[in-house]
Amino acid sequence: MRRVCLALAAVLATAAMASAQSGVTKYIRYLHNGVVSYGILEGDTIRELKGNIFESAQPTGRTVKLAEVKLMIPTDARKVIAVGLNYQSHLGNAKPAAYPGLFAKYPTSLVAHEENIVVPEGSTNLHYEGEMVLVIGRRAKNVSEQDAPNYIFGVTAGNDVSERAWQQADLQWFRAKASDTFGPVGPVIARGVNYNDILLQTRVNGETKQSERTKDLLFNSAQIVSYVSKFVTLEPGDLIFTGTPQQTSAIKPGDVVEIELEGVGILRNRVAAGPGTSDQQ
Repeated sequence: MRRVCLALAAVLATAAMASAQSGVTKYIRYLHNGVVSYGILEGDTIRELKGNIFESAQPTGRTVKLAEVKLMIPTDARKVIAVGLNYQSHLGNAKPAAYPGLFAKYPTSLVAHEENIVVPEGSTNLHYEGEMVLVIGRRAKNVSEQDAPNYIFGVTAGNDVSERAWQQADLQWFRAKASDTFGPVGPVIARGVNYNDILLQTRVNGETKQSERTKDLLFNSAQIVSYVSKFVTLEPGDLIFTGTPQQTSAIKPGDVVEIELEGVGILRNRVAAGPGTSDQQ
């Protein structure tokens, strides 16, 4: 019950901000009475939808209170792609690349709002990375930058959890970026926000660690989608993490990480010790 109340509080804390933006719709994916559904969130009420939001889902006429459901990962993503080093504030004095630096996470890395980030055995330097995440709404292959916004359904908040020691030691970022629970996303998908200029903030135990606007992305959303689609066919529901700003620091079991994205809401996850790890890490 406490977790449900926290989830409700997190979403409602930014409901007024989101609803104040004209034309913004907040979609959620939720579990209620054993059934997973999509819905539209209006205040503390969910209007149930029939079908998939990427295929013209229609209201059923039924409603349910937010406090009565479990929030799920916002989409059933088949692919999770991420962009690295996409803010100058994260690069520091380094020169930006000529094209977006891509890597893959996995759908199994995704967890929902209020679910735990679990520290794997052997992890010694786990970091948060608050990010804006693009949600693809249409099949996209070889799309132009000009047309790319038509393939972006909306945005959600994400945390590209990263194990820095593994990131430095391994040939690829398989375990450093794609381990189970290393991809919190949610709590909603916001459609209609100006995702090219919204505030992204990360807090750990209430202390602000990152704060920057998405207008500072080195490669913007349209450029990212167009570039990715040249190599990988994007499908509805696929997710693209767009990069983290500024610097990051280590997190440990017991910490609570919040990623707040203007117009979307607050994604909150607690860090928990996994098998073979210590609560005092």
